[in-house]
Amino acid sequence: MSFKNKKLEEFNEYIKFRKVAIIGMGVSNLPLLDYMYQKKAFVTIFDEKESTMMAKEIMDKITNYNFNYHFGKDCLKKLEGFDLIFRSPSCLPTKLELKQEADRGAIITTEIEMLMEMCPCRIVGITGSDGKTTTTSLINSILKKSGYHTFLGGNIGIPIFTQLEEMTPEDIVVLELSSFQLMGMKVSPDIAVITNITPNHLNIHKDYEEYIEAKKNIFRHQKENGILILNYDNEITRNCEKEAIGKVIFFSHKEKLENGFIIDGNTIKECEDSIRKHILTKEDIILRGTHNLENIATAIAATKTLVTIEEATDAIKEFTPVEHRIELIREIQQVKWYNDSASSSPSRTLSGLHAFEEDIILIAGGYDKNLDYKLLAAPIVKKVKALLLIGQTSGKIFDVVKEELEKQNKQLDIYMCENLEQTVTLAKKLAKPGNVVLFSPASASFDMFKNFADRGNQFKSFVHSIS
Repeated sequence: MSFKNKKLEEFNEYIKFRKVAIIGMGVSNLPLLDYMYQKKAFVTIFDEKESTMMAKEIMDKITNYNFNYHFGKDCLKKLEGFDLIFRSPSCLPTKLELKQEADRGAIITTEIEMLMEMCPCRIVGITGSDGKTTTTSLINSILKKSGYHTFLGGNIGIPIFTQLEEMTPEDIVVLELSSFQLMGMKVSPDIAVITNITPNHLNIHKDYEEYIEAKKNIFRHQKENGILILNYDNEITRNCEKEAIGKVIFFSHKEKLENGFIIDGNTIKECEDSIRKHILTKEDIILRGTHNLENIATAIAATKTLVTIEEATDAIKEFTPVEHRIELIREIQQVKWYNDSASSSPSRTLSGLHAFEEDIILIAGGYDKNLDYKLLAAPIVKKVKALLLIGQTSGKIFDVVKEELEKQNKQLDIYMCENLEQTVTLAKKLAKPGNVVLFSPASASFDMFKNFADRGNQFKSFVHSIS
């Protein structure tokens, strides 16, 4: 007898002939157009972009499905009288128009929250300021290699709401969750992971506290049998234990925990009542950097109740870097070129710098998210041979590095570049055999590129064109 998802059946019946608003035509909401049309909902599309800026695919669907739409910066002024509203992650639930509709009785939700509400199987959810994509991918790889049928989605770029009909109780859903997706969420995954919390997206969130509170929603609605994986070394995540409902498992690079998972030098160990069991060493894995040892320890902790340690380690030993995350592009005349475009904050670039012993030619800079770059100054002075800067944050990074150079009475070649192609040309001239060229922006991409993937792909293209 085939499985029937009663929650999904009830939802499908509910939305029939209901007034549904879809705010934002990004990746997460696009599949909803087909789904809502098939389920006979009365749909209105809202997007701050003008119609001339919308993709042809979207406009064709709106026309073919005879959906209503409102475009432009003031489009939400038309948001009134809806039964159900799907907001995009970038449309925060604090918006006045959303609050007004909620007061009138509308259900405000997201594609990812509705997926979690109606999911018939266990969910593993991962959030954090750094490392969440690699950790999410590691967890998914471990589960798949161990024989589970998994669905991978969320902030990792794959909307899977429309795959609910395919899911069974034996499957596992693995979700990367951003602060924007978690904000306002009233459901939590069965196994929740917070890799760390450091300042990020402060150009969008009201303040750092709002960002932290959003992250905490990943565990706030767990049941008593839920599991929460936390970074012991990060004060904010360590203190989340006080609010946890289910079981907490810590991982640490700095502390010798009595229970949990630790990185002891270059070795990952499992601790149970102070007895330490060797699991993996740095030499066993392909991923570079101490931060990836932490990501691996996190993934092992998150899958501990689902697979054996042996199954987990077998998958980890084969795991290769996720694209745009310390990704080796090529070696040219004994110089290795790495694409770390996903490093969109100072803390991520810091991890990238610590992944190498070689002298580094660093390419950094990009869109300004109102972050502080001081933590990068000393490591850059210590590890970087030449610094090439582009984008809005180039001045900020230059200022903190210059101050650190004066403090230490040292010198460093710093170049202000116009574009990414220029940095690649210059880096080729500056790099000597044995050096590493690391593209790790420490900033978002939106000043010059569509997103970090577009930025990384352009960098790779320039590097591949070097003769």
